[in-house]
Amino acid sequence: MIKSLFIKYRSTLIGMVIGAIVGYMYWKWIGCDSGTCPITNSPINSSLYGTLMGGLIVNSFKKEKK
Repeated sequence: MIKSLFIKYRSTLIGMVIGAIVGYMYWKWIGCDSGTCPITNSPINSSLYGTLMGGLIVNSFKKEKK
């Protein structure tokens, strides 16, 4: 059952992993020096936001089967 869910949502999961990596890299290289930025002031927040955005972006291009 878990394997079939992984296969069904494979592209979404890949997008989420890529988004998390990009979010972490954004925090590491650009980040927020003042500490007042809610998304980029910690690596966890930035990675979670990247995960969400990666999943949403991949799903926006996904074609639904009829």
